Amino acid sequence: MKKRKYKKLSREPIGKVRIVKDFLPSPERLIVKPKPVKITITLSRDSVDFFKEIALKEHVPYQKLIRALLDQYATHYR
Repeated sequence: MKKRKYKKLSREPIGKVRIVKDFLPSPERLIVKPKPVKITITLSRDSVDFFKEIALKEHVPYQKLIRALLDQYATHYR
């Protein structure tokens, strides 16, 4: 097996450095999300209040919590 030769780094200045603009998309944009379907649903006041309380504590929209719950349920029983 051949030994690799590595260039030794020094503490001397490396020359003029140019900062380039970040061109990569954010991690959220890299994830392919399924296209949402809008529906109308009637829920009990207790259920909506429950999700609104949690959403307030977690600083997220309550609709997002309900969607996540339904997605997990569907994935589990699919």
